[in-house]
Amino acid sequence: MDIALTLIGLILMLIGIIGSFLPVLPGPPLSWVGLLLLHLTKAVPDNWWFLGITLAIALTVTVLDYVIPAAGTKKFGGSKAGMWGSIIGLLVAIIFPVLGPFGIIIWPFVGALVGELSQNSKDQKKAWKAAFGSFIGFLTGTFLKFLIAVIYAGLFIWKAIEYSPEIFSFS
Repeated sequence: MDIALTLIGLILMLIGIIGSFLPVLPGPPLSWVGLLLLHLTKAVPDNWWFLGITLAIALTVTVLDYVIPAAGTKKFGGSKAGMWGSIIGLLVAIIFPVLGPFGIIIWPFVGALVGELSQNSKDQKKAWKAAFGSFIGFLTGTFLKFLIAVIYAGLFIWKAIEYSPEIFSFS
């Protein structure tokens, strides 16, 4: 049972990292569930403080992921159309990886710009500024989610290696 929990936890870690970039998957909470599954094995001792703190961090980053892009957009005079354009641009980059890794950076900005121009086509300077704010907010939220998911994966691997003799024993 410990092996199954560890493998499912590892899969959730990987999905959590991917979920840092995909708006439909809650990256840090999925990574946290992976940590929880590892701690539910008989091999790894329960550490409810560790789990509580990491859960609070995962939930905080998830909430901030909604607040930061809105704050960036608002600070630069943007609209919700710019935020949605940024998200749609990211999906375009993932579905059609024409520009490779640069697409993850370029398409959200292009999407934010198109969204802002659709709302404010008369003042292009303001639309560019708002698109930049939306883009910076989006990148900041994505970076925070990715950072937490990678840290959780590192903690998972560290604990899994530390307790691997117990996890993978068949007694």
